[in-house]
Amino acid sequence: MDFQHIIFLFFAGVLGGALNAVAGGGSFVAFPALLFTGVPPIPANATNTIALWVGTTASGGAYRSRLDVPKRIMVPLLVTSFAGGVTGAFLLLKTPAHTFMKVLPWLMLGATLLFVFGKRLSRGRASGVAHDATVAAIVGASVFELGVAVYGGYFGGGVGIVNLAMLAAVGMTDIHAMNALKSVLGTAINGVAVVVFVLKRAIYWPQAVVMIAGALVGGYFGAHYALKLPQAWVRGFVILVGAGMTAYFFVRAY
Repeated sequence: MDFQHIIFLFFAGVLGGALNAVAGGGSFVAFPALLFTGVPPIPANATNTIALWVGTTASGGAYRSRLDVPKRIMVPLLVTSFAGGVTGAFLLLKTPAHTFMKVLPWLMLGATLLFVFGKRLSRGRASGVAHDATVAAIVGASVFELGVAVYGGYFGGGVGIVNLAMLAAVGMTDIHAMNALKSVLGTAINGVAVVVFVLKRAIYWPQAVVMIAGALVGGYFGAHYALKLPQAWVRGFVILVGAGMTAYFFVRAY
């Protein structure tokens, strides 16, 4: 890895960490950056996961005071998050690289569309999942979360948006509470996937260390200055990058 690649990956990590702290979508920048510097697709996905997971976890404390979810709901969601994250990670490692490159543009398209339309799913009815949820609602949310977690373990791009959509679907509307729970579930999904990737030696550590450093810087400043930034501009940039990367990988794969 030459000096130009180090600088490029560091700033990709900074931008990815900042985007995740402010609006989500950091994988649209960090993952392609790894591919462009010569990292094979599956190790690039694993390396991207650990880099942005560290950055997101470091900046996730901002919503800690808004996490007010009873154990009867939190425990099933965490169990399914861990189970799905492990399953998705193993699916990724069992997928041939050429197959992953065929699937990748569809995953990026789905993540981009979820980013575009996910905010609409976060609006609507009064929150009912936090304290008075029925057993059926909890089971439904857990099954939904299992699917989200498998997706997140396999390809982390847009998983935060998917989780927000799931929380909206089960009745949550307080965006701060949703972001708090989303951060916990995302940390669990990607954290357990990272353990699998580390044990299976799927991570390119020199690139990972550089991107982790950048993601920590980006996550820190992104979390502190999020309220001062024009959110519409940031979302527009994420959508533009996501659409561009989706088009690029469709052309490359087909």
